[in-house]
Amino acid sequence: MSETIRLARTEDAERVREVIHEAYALIRELNLHWPAAHADVALVRDNIAENDCYVLEIDGRIAATITLSRKEEVRHWTDLPFLKWFAVHPDYQGKGIGGRLLAYVEREVVLGRLGAPAVTLATAEKHPWLLPMYERRGYERFIAFDPGNGDGIMHLLRKILNPAKFGEVHSVSGDRRESR
Repeated sequence: MSETIRLARTEDAERVREVIHEAYALIRELNLHWPAAHADVALVRDNIAENDCYVLEIDGRIAATITLSRKEEVRHWTDLPFLKWFAVHPDYQGKGIGGRLLAYVEREVVLGRLGAPAVTLATAEKHPWLLPMYERRGYERFIAFDPGNGDGIMHLLRKILNPAKFGEVHSVSGDRRESR
């Protein structure tokens, strides 16, 4: 079994959409209004073109995906990199594949290439297992907000990847921690 992590290409959009659609079934059942949960191939293609969308392939087949945003979704709260659209196809769940992809992006991309001391992502409080899963992986809640779209309380989580550098960068200016 060979495993490869790489940036997605536009021709991957259909399979990436399939992975996200299948993985986000519970998100649709919970009636969460996450763009990825309802994405068509055109929106996935836009995500690949406008962001850094990583995929993990097993034997040449995309099994998981995660996006490092190049947009400003969380800039009014923090300047830290933001991850989104994290999904593992159900056929591959429970095998550590998502954890390997997330760890790679944290270590090699966010810490290594960008030199950022920490990374952020967001999830809904009403999702039954995402918050505890991210907390087990070292993420901590640092901002709670209600987007006003029916999703309820959302949490912006942060994982410190380089504590020494994080302390230097955030000791004076700090994150903008106001809750919404």
